[in-house]
Amino acid sequence: MPAAAQNRERDRTENGLEEVEIGRGEREQDKVTAVQNTTNAASTKFFGTVRRPNLTARKGAGNASFSASYLTKRQIGNHTYGYEQKYPEDAIYEETSQNARVWRTYEDESRNHDANIVEESRDTVDVLLVFAGLFSAVVTTLVVQTSQSLQPDYAAMSASLLYESILVQRAIANGYSVSSIAPSPLNPSIAFVPATTDVWVNGLWFTSLFLSLTTALVAVLVKQWLHHYVALPSGAPRDRSFTRQFRYAGFQKWHVQVIIGLLPVLMHLALAIFLSGLVVFLHPL
Repeated sequence: MPAAAQNRERDRTENGLEEVEIGRGEREQDKVTAVQNTTNAASTKFFGTVRRPNLTARKGAGNASFSASYLTKRQIGNHTYGYEQKYPEDAIYEETSQNARVWRTYEDESRNHDANIVEESRDTVDVLLVFAGLFSAVVTTLVVQTSQSLQPDYAAMSASLLYESILVQRAIANGYSVSSIAPSPLNPSIAFVPATTDVWVNGLWFTSLFLSLTTALVAVLVKQWLHHYVALPSGAPRDRSFTRQFRYAGFQKWHVQVIIGLLPVLMHLALAIFLSGLVVFLHPL
């Protein structure tokens, strides 16, 4: 009997210890669940509907599995992108393979991001390209006419010398002294000096034309950059993702967005300089 009593006492003790461990495990699980709920609520508040990774899932997947789980569902406006339903789950230890879901998700996200940037940039560049072309055509037409005042007018010089010759012939025919005839002011032997107004007008308009053509040239280059940036590369999803990231790094390194933002400034400066030259041109009139 004492041995049987001791066995029953030992059994009760072991059962009590198991209940204590089970209760402790349940409390720990409740704490983890509360932390997860708080984290999900905060992420939903600041980032919209986001699928957070399962903390009790496979731990060997690393950052790749975290990124894949984090980007599996995202809400933009009224559109919800569920990548868990769109792409199948990767096999274990295959989260960073060539055709993993994280690369497909990255492609879709980057495509949406790039589409907005490229569309806005193309609209701006197209408007500037058309305006710069028309403006350059107008300025070129005026410059062709005003640039002639910077060199001697040989037609007017010939007419002046011809008129002087006629006066000399009349003086000889009438018996007057040839020295009484005033020499022509237009003489090829006299150095030609353009008027100050003509110099200023042509200088301003040539500068305006240079800025306008520079804007058109840079706009064409930007359109080529944008076309190459959104061109779909070949290869597996991971290779395409790496290629897109390489292009995006170059896009940021060369400050393409800054260059596009400076194009309207150049065009406005060209227009202001042209109007200044127009005021100088019309002032003597």
